[in-house]
Amino acid sequence: MNKRELGRTGIMVSELCLGTMTFGQQNTQAEGHAQLDLALERGINFIDTAELYAIPPRAETYGATETIIGNWLKARGERDKLVIASKVVGRSSSPWYRPGGEQARLTPRQIRYALEGSLRRLGTDYIDLYQLHWPDRTIGLFGEGGTTFKDLPPDDSVPVEETLSVLGDLVAEGKIRHVGLSNETAWGVASFLAASKTGLPRVASIQNAYNLINRTFEIGLAEMALRERVGLLAYSPLAQGYLTGKYLDGARPPGARTTLFDRAQRYEKPGVDVAIRAYMDLAQQEGLNPVQLAIAFVTSRSFVTSNIIGATSIEQLETILGSLDLAITPELEAKINAIHQVHSNPAP
Repeated sequence: MNKRELGRTGIMVSELCLGTMTFGQQNTQAEGHAQLDLALERGINFIDTAELYAIPPRAETYGATETIIGNWLKARGERDKLVIASKVVGRSSSPWYRPGGEQARLTPRQIRYALEGSLRRLGTDYIDLYQLHWPDRTIGLFGEGGTTFKDLPPDDSVPVEETLSVLGDLVAEGKIRHVGLSNETAWGVASFLAASKTGLPRVASIQNAYNLINRTFEIGLAEMALRERVGLLAYSPLAQGYLTGKYLDGARPPGARTTLFDRAQRYEKPGVDVAIRAYMDLAQQEGLNPVQLAIAFVTSRSFVTSNIIGATSIEQLETILGSLDLAITPELEAKINAIHQVHSNPAP
């Protein structure tokens, strides 16, 4: 397992990161612990979670994933071998994130509240990378905005400097080591970097969706990631399982995430199925597993710090880990890019 530097922090993280959002919903604690054990055994030292998890977000499962990870850390005693990332929710009207149903915002008071909860559930004194799960300002999120941008809504967001200031205080207190963004835009990253020049923490990473049917990160953000060393932590490398082909033609396999929760509209847009078929055909022509092709492509990008993988079974996790043996050669990349030219970003 190769390791890459997390931004400019000096921390080396594995090129694959174990995503954990299924723990506490689709996966039991025992299943989550088995995945963590296998990940550690195979050289993964980077674990990603969030106060929001498990997914889908519900009051009943809020914080469940962090609790499962915390129980594993207590049982295994492996904290010093791991880089743990978590996230604080951005602006949200869901009533269970904050006491009294208060609207969640990225204010100093609320960030402190969220962090203390995450530290308690994880059973640790510090979090290595604390990320803003999504911006406080109103923008299209999780594929809602597509590739269009028409106008700016009224802005009543918490100022970037105010958010970064409390994060700086938490770094000074030893409760977090570094700061990251998630579901951000190029403008957002630039704003945080500019604010950091006044002595506030410099963001180390950005966690956005990136996969074969959503390469929009390459438009603007990839250059930012490389030049500023704010690397991508790529989530949904399998497009929530759609790149396995299991949902083609509207199929709904028993127990699959979309079958259970019906919340993957990001990957049900015009042109998605035809693009997926093209990548499935390419994998077949090359004698490759389509899952490993999709994962290996993301891992191979120079602007990716770590590829956040997720699974609901040990068998799925084993297949994903097998992607490390697949090289994206120039010839294979040319074939991938030829498909992308015709079927560009159908699921942004």
